Amino acid sequence: MSEKSIEKATAGTSELESTQGRTTIADTVVAKIAGLATKEVSGVYALGGGTARAVGAIRDRIPGSSKNHSQGISVEVGEKEAAVDIQLVAEYGVAIADLAAGIRSNVIASIERMVGLHVVEVNIEVQDVHIESDDDEATDHGTGAGTGTSEPRVQ
Repeated sequence: MSEKSIEKATAGTSELESTQGRTTIADTVVAKIAGLATKEVSGVYALGGGTARAVGAIRDRIPGSSKNHSQGISVEVGEKEAAVDIQLVAEYGVAIADLAAGIRSNVIASIERMVGLHVVEVNIEVQDVHIESDDDEATDHGTGAGTGTSEPRVQ
C-alpha cells in the first residue's frame, strides 16, 4: 500500500455512520468484492501468485471446502476509505494496460456501490501470463503432441 492516508478502524473493520446507526464492514467482505469484481474482467486468468494458486488448487480438491474469492487480494479498510492490492495472472494476448484499467474501474465501482467506501487506490501486480499451449504441454508430458514419440524440432 502507498503512504496515502487511510484512517484505520480497530479490529480490521470499517464503520459507516449515519444519524440512524452504524454499519460495520469486515476487511474480508471488501476483499471478496474486489476478487469477484476482478474475475469479472475479461483477460484475467487467475488471481494470486504461484504459491497462492497452488494452495488454492489443493483446497479446491478437499470435499466440502469453499472457493476463496479473495485469493490474491489484499485490502486496507478505514472508516471512509479503502485501498486494494491485486496479484493476478493475465491471459496471453491481452493488453495489460487496458486490463489493469478495466480491473481498476470494475473494482472501484463495485466497492463504492456495494460498501459505500471511497477507494483511494487499486494497485495491480501482474505476476505471470497464461499461455494456452502451456496447458497442452502439461497434458502431453513433453512428448510430441501426445503420440508417445519425441521428434526433434530442427533437422
